[in-house]
Amino acid sequence: MSQVLILAVGQRPPGWVSAACADYLGRFGRRLKVELREIAPARRGAVSRDAALAQEDARLLAALPDSAWPVLLDAGGRQYDSPGLAVALSDWLAQGGPLALMIGGADGFGPGVRERVRSQWALSALTFPHMLARVLVAEQLYRAFSLLHNLPYHREH
Repeated sequence: MSQVLILAVGQRPPGWVSAACADYLGRFGRRLKVELREIAPARRGAVSRDAALAQEDARLLAALPDSAWPVLLDAGGRQYDSPGLAVALSDWLAQGGPLALMIGGADGFGPGVRERVRSQWALSALTFPHMLARVLVAEQLYRAFSLLHNLPYHREH
């Protein structure tokens, strides 16, 4: 069975974020194992921006299985329409090992994580709060999955 890890920097999301993520991630059932893992952010103000990025990179990389196919959620990544994301998801899952979708912290990602990624995905040209990005990733992941498996979630108009 394929596995998807959503590695997200940040802890203690608002209740609505937790509820929305749980709703979308619960829709996969046994068809795809999807897990959201929260990564502790660096303490802003206690260290420099570069040191904070290095701490978060180290934590993300420690949570990333060696066999994973890491995809960075980044404004500089590729934007997909829904059918295109379904194709990308299929390709990413075909690489073997778990797919790891990585959502950075307040300052994004440092060079350590950027060197390890295989693909980059931009949700939009807009900027979103990182907690909202979790919900968008979970929903779009389910939408792409539903397209791949002919589930009635996605409707073309």
